[in-house]
Amino acid sequence: MQPGAALRTVYYSLLFEEMSLALPVLVRGINNLSDARYCAGMGAQGLIFTLDANLPGAVDAGTARELASWVAGVDIIGEFGHVAGPEINRLVEECGLTGVLLRLDNTRTSLPQGLAVPALIEVPPVLITDQHYYTAAIADLTAAFPQGFAFFTMMPPGDAVEQAYWSSLARLAPLWLVGPATGAEARQLAEAVHPAGLILAGGDEIKPGLRDFTELEAVFEALEEA
Repeated sequence: MQPGAALRTVYYSLLFEEMSLALPVLVRGINNLSDARYCAGMGAQGLIFTLDANLPGAVDAGTARELASWVAGVDIIGEFGHVAGPEINRLVEECGLTGVLLRLDNTRTSLPQGLAVPALIEVPPVLITDQHYYTAAIADLTAAFPQGFAFFTMMPPGDAVEQAYWSSLARLAPLWLVGPATGAEARQLAEAVHPAGLILAGGDEIKPGLRDFTELEAVFEALEEA
């Protein structure tokens, strides 16, 4: 099995049954029912709930379960920073997570081990552009994450040469890109980089039941297949 193949399978399992997007899409920071239902209805393959209380925008497990219960046919993913593997696995079971997103920062020296589900692992752009580091990380993580893994990072700059390099990285292991902000950028990334998928940002309701989806709608529509 190729590096990250298990994660790719998880996130692609519903793609051809229910979606018509040029790339799989995950939506991060889900904290309200408007976002959960809208994104699922627009073809998002997964919803990401911040379950680490030390991260901005965190929701508790009960809220995540409640919001997830209103949608069907999407992956439910938990986002974590400095949380130990056993606690992550407890929340995986409690919330019915199909995957986890692991954030990194300058103070982290190791990743949680023994996770029960595939992981999306953050890689800073400055490191992902070092191909020696990238290929070494693939080898290390293949052994450390038998359930499967993928990388995610901020979207690359618009230069065609750099995007061709990022496209070559995306062929070595599943690579998800955070962003983009506009529909045109989303379509351009889909055609030039061919990442495993895009990670978009959810938002807050203006008031219960009222949410402005203008930016998300533009990206979804740009990725919609004819």
